[in-house]
Parts: sequence; C-alpha cells; structure tokens
Amino acid sequence: MAQTQLIVMLTWHDVTVQNAKEIFLEARDAPAKYWGFKDVGIDPEQMKDLVACMKDAGKTTFMECLATDEAGTERGIRIAADCGFDYLLGAHYYEATNRLAAEKKLRHMPFVGTRRNHNLYGTIEEIASEAAQVCRSTVTGINISAYRYQDGDPRELICSVLAAIDKPLSVAGSVSTLEQIDFLRSAGAWAFTIGGAFFEKKFGETFSEQIEFVDRRLREPSAAGGED
Repeated sequence: MAQTQLIVMLTWHDVTVQNAKEIFLEARDAPAKYWGFKDVGIDPEQMKDLVACMKDAGKTTFMECLATDEAGTERGIRIAADCGFDYLLGAHYYEATNRLAAEKKLRHMPFVGTRRNHNLYGTIEEIASEAAQVCRSTVTGINISAYRYQDGDPRELICSVLAAIDKPLSVAGSVSTLEQIDFLRSAGAWAFTIGGAFFEKKFGETFSEQIEFVDRRLREPSAAGGED
C-alpha cells in the first residue's frame, strides 16, 4: 500500500492566510511535497506568484475550491489552470466542467455528497454511490470532507467510499488529531489536507516542526489505527 500523503494547506477558517507566501518560504524545506491553498482570500496575481514559488521549490500544487454549482466549478477550474496548479480539490462534478478540466490538463478531485456551510450531509450509501458514479468519468479521484460529516460516522464513510471507488481519495477539512491521521493511513486514503490545525499549533510550534511531526507519523512502520 502506498504511503498516505499530507497536503499542507495555507488556509485557516476556509480562507487563504494573508502571509501564505512567507509561511511557505519559511517551511519549504520541511518534508512535504504537496502544498496548496484556497481561491479565497488571495487575488489572482498573488495566487500565480505563490504557485510559481512552490513549483520552483519542487512542490506539487493544489487549489481547493468550495463551489457547489456548475458556474462556480467552471470558475474554479479556469482559475486553477490559469495559475498553474497541478490539482483542483473540491467543487463538484459536472460533465461540461469535467471536459474543461481535461482540456486544461488539470487533475480534478471533486467533492461528493451534499455540502452546506462547509459541512457534509447525506447517507453513507448515497455518498459512496455518487463517488462510484463520478469515478466512472475521467476525474483523477474523489475529495470528501469526512471529518465534517454530520449524518453518520466519518470512519464508516471513509471506508465505504474507498470500497466503492478505484481512484485516489483525499480527505479535506478538520483533520487535527493523531487518531484521525492514523485512521486515514490504515484505511488507505491517498492524501489528506491540514491547514487550520497547523495554524492552531496542534502538532508543534512552527509549521516546519509540525510537518516533520506528521511526516514521521506517516512513516512509522505500524502507526496504530485509532478512533476519532
């Protein structure tokens, strides 16, 4: 099984922080290949500059988009492609926007399920079924806000979605404990994002120290799967 990856997000309270570039430059040598931020709280020129800075440092880049409708998804795809991101996390799947992402050579991992106020709703069966259906298209994978799931057990949701799809799964939002990280690793998630927990110093003092701490946890021979 491939190692689960950390995606470092320069976002807090679902907005890109104003000093995102400064934080990245201070922590760019930490052991994280995947970095990203949202299309909120930062203007397009700053986005392009930060993406270029990340790529110059050898990073793979992710933009997270919280759009739920087709127009917002199209906008997110165009912004991500224009800024040079490698991946778009979030937004939703629509046939037209999926074609647009392919034309732009942008790897899209859309949200599934019903999202309101940054929370996830729906039965586990409905969400897993939607994930399976979306994966029949050319999307790169699926993105879920599992730890913001309001209608059931996040762990059961993660396992059910993983069982339903044959493409990578990323988990975005509210990952803030070792138990969650251990579970995501043991379940076989491809990646997960951490943003707010780093700003809240849940895993150490500096960004670099916290990235190193999480990276060590992911590399341990047998991190025990825990409960959230």
